[in-house]
Amino acid sequence: DVVGTSSARRYLKTPMPMPLETTESVVTQQAKLRLESVSRSFKTPRGPLSALESIDLDVREGEFLCLVGPSGCGKSTLLSIMAGLDQPTSGAVWRDGKPVEGPGTDRIVIFQELGLFPGLTVRENVEFGLRMKGTSKQERRVRAQHYLRLVHLSRFEASYIHQLSGGMKQRVALARSLATEPDVLLMDEPFAALDAQTRDLLHEELERIWAETKKTVIFVTHNVREAVRLGDRVVLLTFRPGRIKNEFAITLPRPRHLEDPELTLTARQVHAQLREEINKAVKEEYEANH
Repeated sequence: DVVGTSSARRYLKTPMPMPLETTESVVTQQAKLRLESVSRSFKTPRGPLSALESIDLDVREGEFLCLVGPSGCGKSTLLSIMAGLDQPTSGAVWRDGKPVEGPGTDRIVIFQELGLFPGLTVRENVEFGLRMKGTSKQERRVRAQHYLRLVHLSRFEASYIHQLSGGMKQRVALARSLATEPDVLLMDEPFAALDAQTRDLLHEELERIWAETKKTVIFVTHNVREAVRLGDRVVLLTFRPGRIKNEFAITLPRPRHLEDPELTLTARQVHAQLREEINKAVKEEYEANH
């Protein structure tokens, strides 16, 4: 495990063939989102629990960054800190050079539990965030219809949520998030509960929308192949406390497909290092119960 500083960081380097490269994350002035020595601990009946420790990370504007790691490594906690929904115990988060001190419409989170309103139509769900911002009725409608076209749901704008498939609900949630025109999309395992076929289709949709909108995306997943399929860069966290174990630049050409041999090989290389952290988690759980 390697802990960096805000001025220069040294990460574990393991020789790997192209198209996967380990990277050095050096602080740049172009960072859209910057984490400096971010740590987070919680009080528990058994004493303090360190969830994250000394996270240093720069996310470039327009980058698709994927976070992977074993269960309990603090991925979702880290995402919540980036969103301003939680505060680090120590360290700081910056967005465009300004400190992140709470949630804001410049950073939108899409959770696995989508939080769609069953009593509203698809279009009304997409308009909801705009209504909360005080956007005029005409502008809400125009913007909602634009993003529904972007996710290929124009025909369903008058439908209710219970009339949609799981994949369609995910696209409604994505359209609702995009309608507020955030700078950063924070996605916490949004496709985990979907079947493989629907997930593959949504990978294509998300990649297309990301290419069209140029949004910065930070995507949390347990699935290494999904991370390699989508990401410009994959950041691997250690088992608790979560630290950055390694970063991988994914240079495979786009569009990508899960069945591509090169993608499978690349994912295998990332998973080899993830397996080390999974083994640590299993060992700790075994020792705690014996």
